[in-house]
Amino acid sequence: MRQATHRLEIATQGKSLVAFTDATRAFVHDQRFVTGLLTIFCRHTSASLLIQENADPDVCRDILAFFEKLVPEGDTDYSHRTEGPDDMPAHIRTALTMTQLSIPVVGGQLALGVWQGLYLFEHRSGPHRREIVLHLLGERE
Repeated sequence: MRQATHRLEIATQGKSLVAFTDATRAFVHDQRFVTGLLTIFCRHTSASLLIQENADPDVCRDILAFFEKLVPEGDTDYSHRTEGPDDMPAHIRTALTMTQLSIPVVGGQLALGVWQGLYLFEHRSGPHRREIVLHLLGERE
């Protein structure tokens, strides 16, 4: 059994879903693992990870709009306001989604479906630099 790790830095421009599938596939390809498990971890409490459709951009727009309604900014019930009106909603959105994903590697490739892509889900309004850690465990060629 072998292991490999890598850190991806993703720049965001505010609330958005930022695709990082290609960079992740490149990492897996470069490791030459035939089979294994890739763990993807987001090192933040106001951003998260999603596996979502990558064919129609309306899907990402609809997800963003849904979360705006589900967890609105400006709720006076929030006690935590230290970093601005988008901070506590960002923490709640992260709690409702995921900060870690696990994806099998089969035949040297991520076992994602045809229309599945990997996204960093930025929950804050302003630009940020987010760090994603990739950890691959498996067997090489």
